[in-house]
Amino acid sequence: QVQLVESGGGLVQPGGSLRLSCAASGINLRFAAMGWYRQAPEKERELVASITSGGITNYADSVKGRFTISRDNAKNTVYLQMNSLKPEDTAIYYCHGLEWGNFYWGRGTQVTVSS
Repeated sequence: QVQLVESGGGLVQPGGSLRLSCAASGINLRFAAMGWYRQAPEKERELVASITSGGITNYADSVKGRFTISRDNAKNTVYLQMNSLKPEDTAIYYCHGLEWGNFYWGRGTQVTVSS
């Protein structure tokens, strides 16, 4: 059974930083494309960042230069380092995995950027 468990969310002031983690079980990150999505209230879920099994990364324009996605295959964990956070980054952040044509989602972690 595949599980993706996010952690690291919370309340942070504008300009602050957070690091999200996605611990995966039942899936081998060496063969998976992973990503972070977010969904703000009354908005559709959107892709924030992704990383292929080969390490190629992609970012939404709104987070380029501020967010960094990375993976640790030994720990089977994907990270999202978020710097210079803005109030518009407030959302539930979801981890997503794609392995051998199968899609998987975590339950999400709340990120709130507010003073």
